[in-house]
Amino acid sequence: MWRALFLAVGISMCILGGECLVVEKFVMGSEGPPPSEQNPATIFGSPPAGPLGTVSRDVEPAEWAPWSLLSAGAVIILYAVTLNRQG
Repeated sequence: MWRALFLAVGISMCILGGECLVVEKFVMGSEGPPPSEQNPATIFGSPPAGPLGTVSRDVEPAEWAPWSLLSAGAVIILYAVTLNRQG
């Protein structure tokens, strides 16, 4: 069971690292219109405002992120392959 868990984590990290290597930035989208004063996001009132009243939906991975994720994922995959099988 541990073998499968480590293998899944390693593969996921490699995929995420590959995506960060190819993509310049990620733009988060939402379904429906953005919340407004007439349509609050929560039941307790208006949504919390971000810095200067704007909400950033862009995520730019750092320069070190793709290679770090790829290398850590590869090491975890190698560790999962070398684990002893029980049973």
